[in-house]
Amino acid sequence: MRKMRVSSLIFFCGLLCCFEVSGQQKESFLKSDSGIDIPVHNSVTGIKKIRLQPVSDRIIHVTAVATEDFPADRSLMSVSQFSNTPFTAITDHDLVVLTTAALKVEVSPETGLITYRDLNGHMILSQSKVPYPALVPEVYNGEASYKVSQVFNAGKDEAFYGLGQHQQGLVNYKGRRVDLIQYNTEIGVPFLLSSKGYGILWDNYAITRAGDLRDYQPLSALRLFSNTNNEGWLSATYAQKSASEKVLFTQPVSDISQNWLTDQHKFPAGVNMADAIVTYEGAVSSSLAGLYQLQLKYAGYIKIWFDGKLVADYWRQAWNPGSAILDLQLEKDKKVKVKMEWLPDGGESYLGLTCLSPVPEEMKNTFALSSESGAAVNYYFISGENADQVIGGYRTVTGKAVLMPKWAMGFWQSRERYKTQDDILTTVKEFRDRKIPLDNIVLDWSYWKEPEWGSQQFDPARFATPEEMIKSLHAQHVNLMISVWPKFNKGFDIYDEFDKKKFLYKRNIADGRLDWIGKGYSNTFYDAFNPSARTDFWNLMNKRLYSKGIDAWWMDATEPDMHSNLPVEIRKELMTPTYEGSSTTWFNAFPLQNAKGVYEGQRRVNPVDRVFILTRSAYAGLQRYAAAAWSGDIASRWDDMKNQIAAGINFSLSGMPYWTMDIGGFSVEKRYAEGYDSALDEWRELNTRWYQFGTFVPLFRVHGQFPYREVYNIAPENHPAYKSMLYYNRLRYRLMPYIYSLAGASYQKDYTIMRGLVMDFPEDLKALNLNDEFLFGPSLLINPVYTYKERTRKVYLPAGQGWYDLYTGKYFKGGQEIIAPATYEKMPVYVKEGSIIPTGPELQYTSEKPADPLTLFVYTGKDAAFSLYEDEGTNYNYEKGAFSTIDFSYAEGTKTLTIADRKGSFKGMLQSRTIRVIVITPKSAKAFNFAQNTKYTLDYSGKELVLRL
Repeated sequence: MRKMRVSSLIFFCGLLCCFEVSGQQKESFLKSDSGIDIPVHNSVTGIKKIRLQPVSDRIIHVTAVATEDFPADRSLMSVSQFSNTPFTAITDHDLVVLTTAALKVEVSPETGLITYRDLNGHMILSQSKVPYPALVPEVYNGEASYKVSQVFNAGKDEAFYGLGQHQQGLVNYKGRRVDLIQYNTEIGVPFLLSSKGYGILWDNYAITRAGDLRDYQPLSALRLFSNTNNEGWLSATYAQKSASEKVLFTQPVSDISQNWLTDQHKFPAGVNMADAIVTYEGAVSSSLAGLYQLQLKYAGYIKIWFDGKLVADYWRQAWNPGSAILDLQLEKDKKVKVKMEWLPDGGESYLGLTCLSPVPEEMKNTFALSSESGAAVNYYFISGENADQVIGGYRTVTGKAVLMPKWAMGFWQSRERYKTQDDILTTVKEFRDRKIPLDNIVLDWSYWKEPEWGSQQFDPARFATPEEMIKSLHAQHVNLMISVWPKFNKGFDIYDEFDKKKFLYKRNIADGRLDWIGKGYSNTFYDAFNPSARTDFWNLMNKRLYSKGIDAWWMDATEPDMHSNLPVEIRKELMTPTYEGSSTTWFNAFPLQNAKGVYEGQRRVNPVDRVFILTRSAYAGLQRYAAAAWSGDIASRWDDMKNQIAAGINFSLSGMPYWTMDIGGFSVEKRYAEGYDSALDEWRELNTRWYQFGTFVPLFRVHGQFPYREVYNIAPENHPAYKSMLYYNRLRYRLMPYIYSLAGASYQKDYTIMRGLVMDFPEDLKALNLNDEFLFGPSLLINPVYTYKERTRKVYLPAGQGWYDLYTGKYFKGGQEIIAPATYEKMPVYVKEGSIIPTGPELQYTSEKPADPLTLFVYTGKDAAFSLYEDEGTNYNYEKGAFSTIDFSYAEGTKTLTIADRKGSFKGMLQSRTIRVIVITPKSAKAFNFAQNTKYTLDYSGKELVLRL
């Protein structure tokens, strides 16, 4: 049990404030230096007392309990301490009002309802009057707890973002249900960002629902009709692929819920599902008109039609099913024809379809949060003048986004998997010989002896001299990231050592489950909640890997995924007990604690070199542990590529600036993997388009199953695919001054690199709902192409400014949709009017040479500004002030570019440099071409220069 914060203890010696009611003194609130306690007299939600604590002028920590006592602080995400933020508290009529320099928080002691306002009285957010229980007593693993909920009002045009990373292609979660649960490809983060200038950080670690809290219903919640119009079911027809699709039988179905490994018995006996084709046909209707949201879970190939219109065409590998949301608009009692065709495509078979009916009238324009377990309602209300300030508030509470090493902004090559030392070295040599820029190569799982998962030791038969291999990589200026799982096979020394210290979860061992490697091995995971286990886990990594020269860590399966495709109740059993307590209460926080142990361990051993972690799952606060996340084992499909746009946007809007994905997708269909000639053209184009998109996300990383993902293995060098990928790789390195400045701003100014359009265009209602565009930094509007053979793309140019085509410099007015050219080799990228983009020389790796000459592309039409950030690139001296900034500004009124005095310094800093200036105006188009001549070439030595353009 952690010690209570001093700020919590102060409440017991606070000043009792009272007001007169019917001639008697009635308690109103209890004040201390850190906040106020407010008794609640008549709450229908189960709350008896509320505590408000200002963390800053714009951040209020809210705790509500069903008893007289507040629980001890056991937050894993919060790092903020009692801050002595000035505030006042008064009783105003029937409300208690706490006021800071930016906020007024009103609480009704009668009902417990809270309203947040600015100092002008304008309402920012209010708690809903819907009588939803806030605290419902529960018991988990012998521990008393509560189901914890809170319902808020939502504006008509309000949009909601963040909440982690999800794969349904949604950006705006208004009117949706979002499940915050860790699962391969799904990351739950309990931070919500509103388009109205506030956020809610929900300090809870249990599985949580956000938005619409209702349960999905079976398909039979709809009125069902068979293909012969019998009411009560759909018709399911089973056929065999190997017998020329011979029909085996047809049966009635009103529930489709084969969602988990434990559901395999639900399929008809005698049917080989790996060879099956299943067709569901009929119709649905309802007496309640409105929008129905159908939740689809699937593995294999699935196609769905509503009234003959194809609404789903998906594929996902059997060992990691996918999910989707299908919108179905129903008119009262009007039938809609439904048809589904499903090919399980080998392995286990998964298919589920459930239904969420239209939102009830009383719940419209609300947004709620509800967790399975918690000691109290516990959240932070964070306001800001813009989205960056709100995300800055999130980081005030949960910690700074520490700066990644500069090389991490370069290109990473990975595949599943490099099997030998020679594989690694020959791949890097090929990159260097071909002059393809590269900074990092990744060694995936199974570099150990097959039975010894968790040993963190190289198999000497395949990696004879790992230290020499790493030295060779470093001599070529390439870093090595290595895969480390929190998993331990039974039967070797480390397992026995961790087992003796009680560091391991034992249920998976007791249940007798085997993994999928070789003959299958008994295995389990370590308890990352245990600080001693974390220390020993790092010590193992340090002794057997870091000491050999490893540069970065790939922390895989950190959901934790001890055995794939088990229902969540069994997953909780596999984690019981955790060091902190019930797995139900702490379920979502495993990846946070796992990253914490590695980050803190490496900084103890080596306080100089920056830590870098890539993790498959994440939680609020992860950014302070030098950890980025990627989107898991997605499929190599066009629709999966499109879904990564929304996934990356919302992960970034969850407060964590570093995100990446498997460029090209991870899991591959047989038509690609088996090298069918008919699929080769599509494979090359898919990888090309994904590579174009991946150039403009925070971390630029290729990974996936066979076929091999190196550029030269995808296409020959005279092919447009190869040419395009090489062009964008080189462009990424040319943009390094811009990109690394964004990374610097993420630490220094709490900036967000991959920017949902709500961040910069909150008043543009069309922009708020777009799920296929984003800004990369302040200037570049990125529009990935995600349709095969598409050579144009609809692009919406947000209102309020003009836009320039990156490749031609052609000017367009904002607030309009255009048909943008999208040749095979280029995807549409537009530059915001009023932008300055600094670029550097061509590089083969990030540290090859300094950004000299520096070329500034100045896009006029509006005032512009950019701050160039530079430091030593690989160490923590920036935390001690060792960095420099050069501010560039352009004034449209005077057509003047100012290069300000350099601020700060660091070891190895360029004392002087050449700066070239290329000016683009609405009437003078210029391409983003580094070889073009310019009449503006300046010698800069750190002192202000003013240039009239």
